[in-house]
Amino acid sequence: MRRAIGMLLAAVMMLMLAPCGAESVKAPDYVLEGYDAESSGHDWVTNLFFQRMQEETGISFEFRQFGKEDTWAARKEDIIEGNDLPDVLFKAGLTETETLAMAEKGILIDLKPYLEEYAPDLWAILEQHPEYLDAITLPDGTIRTLPCVNELPVNNLIWINQTWLNNLHLEMPSTAEELTEVLRAFRDQDANRNGRAGDEVPLSVLGMWDLRFLGHAFGMVDNDYYVSARDGKVTSSLTSENNLAFLNWLHLLWEEELMSHQSFSTADSLRQVTDSNAAITYGVFLSNSPLTVVPSNAMSQYVALAPLTWEGKQVYRELLGPLTRGTFALTRTCPEPEKMVAWVNRLYTEEGSLLLQVGREGEEYIWLEDGSWEWNMDLQTVASDVLPNATLGDGGVAPGIVKMDFQEKYADAATKSMIHEMGKVQAASVLPYPLVYLSAEDAEAISRLQGRIAPFAEKRMAEFVTGDTPLNPDTFREFSEELERLGLNDMIGIWQKYVK
Repeated sequence: MRRAIGMLLAAVMMLMLAPCGAESVKAPDYVLEGYDAESSGHDWVTNLFFQRMQEETGISFEFRQFGKEDTWAARKEDIIEGNDLPDVLFKAGLTETETLAMAEKGILIDLKPYLEEYAPDLWAILEQHPEYLDAITLPDGTIRTLPCVNELPVNNLIWINQTWLNNLHLEMPSTAEELTEVLRAFRDQDANRNGRAGDEVPLSVLGMWDLRFLGHAFGMVDNDYYVSARDGKVTSSLTSENNLAFLNWLHLLWEEELMSHQSFSTADSLRQVTDSNAAITYGVFLSNSPLTVVPSNAMSQYVALAPLTWEGKQVYRELLGPLTRGTFALTRTCPEPEKMVAWVNRLYTEEGSLLLQVGREGEEYIWLEDGSWEWNMDLQTVASDVLPNATLGDGGVAPGIVKMDFQEKYADAATKSMIHEMGKVQAASVLPYPLVYLSAEDAEAISRLQGRIAPFAEKRMAEFVTGDTPLNPDTFREFSEELERLGLNDMIGIWQKYVK
């Protein structure tokens, strides 16, 4: 009898304990899925960013993290078909085509009705920049994805050796003509002061893509499709008199060996100087950072060349613009979307942005008395531990805002100087053509036309620069006529449809 009573009491106790045990292991609130490159070292399950966000918001996730681009691309195709949908897409990297396809099939919900109330910080940004709102709004008026706003986006800048200018007592050039004279001095006057004449490379570029960023000195800021939109009108500078003058100038630089003759046959890795003791031989080059070309100890020699003046104006081509679309979305399976919209709004505040980019104040970084900030440990630890385990800023573009003023306050003088230089050019930069969502039909047509126009234009312009094809009014007219035959005007016409 005692044994039977004991077994009965044990069974009752197990029944009483079971609910408590089930409640203590709370099921995740949402399934969150996205891409984060393996090279970042991030593990979303253990990363402190998500743990800290859960502390602040109470929201937890089941994670589905993809680390390879090809597998994530395949998975996005699967999502388009509606298979095994997550609730949240984070660091999603959704292209225009993918976004439109998911919207058409009802995979992604419209976020616009939630933004003003549940994402007030993001909404304030969109109200301040109506062009951002236009860029994330689909043709049907809905908003299916949220962006990253980067106040200092990556660009292809012109870096000039300030040390060489000082050595030769030269002023910073402000026009194409003045830059030509500076390049001649770099070539002829032992600018690096190593006693070896002729080892200087006045101008180093990587083909016509780099060179076209110099086109601003002749009033040209076309995008990679050779078009720009101003005052509601889409044009291309390819067949313009400006381009003829620009190509003549480039040919002069080539003929006088002011431009490296490896410009059409080299790559970043081949021109990069890795020996910190090597003589610096570059006067001017184009890159997003001096560190892609010269060692870190030479970085301080270079400053970003302010946009050259054309007809009294300074304007530079913005490569990507401050907006990256397709970083965040909610699918039709998402319960209580307003809670996730409020969650992601946190990343559009300075506090939330810093939590994602650099971690928590006092733990990963600290503020100094002079108003600058620095990491709270040595840089080796930052690279090996902090960035992979406490932040999510790399490995893929996350939603939120990246503040320029915070970057400018970094305590390291060389980094601060480079950011200042980048900001100087950013202030005069324009996006040649606004971000739009092309229809599938127009996207296919643009791709087909670009496949014909771009190879011909790049090859022939390079030949004009090197002299392999003589440049004169007749050959430039033939160049223009061939571009029209290949469909340049058709290309312009398609882009015109999307400009208000």
